[in-house]
Amino acid sequence: MGWLVVPFVMLVVCNILDYATGITAAPYREEVRNSYDGLRGIVKKVMSWLLVVVGVMADVLIVYLAQTMGMEFGLGFAVGSVVCVWLLVNEMVSIIENLADMGIKVQFILPLIKWVRRKTEKVANVEPKDESGEK
Repeated sequence: MGWLVVPFVMLVVCNILDYATGITAAPYREEVRNSYDGLRGIVKKVMSWLLVVVGVMADVLIVYLAQTMGMEFGLGFAVGSVVCVWLLVNEMVSIIENLADMGIKVQFILPLIKWVRRKTEKVANVEPKDESGEK
């Protein structure tokens, strides 16, 4: 998978950090968390890794079809990379929002991360999310 390994490892690390900061920020938001919510969160994060796998499978299929038709296609892992970076940036936004909910000053970096998310969504032709994270 070559250079896709770095963003994927970063995604896994950000998943763990988001989970930890989310649990820590819950009392600041006056949210009650239980083990069911925690398990659902973990399952959701692990399932997001499957999106990266599906993206990589799409890349492999595109290259295979191009080679079958006699074309040289140097796509690499473009689809998988876009999916991974999009998930990674969303995790970063979530971590920063969790830190902000705990009272940590994050104004300097949140606009930058949201800008990267908008650019990634534009490249992937994904409907952008509003400030609350909803479509």
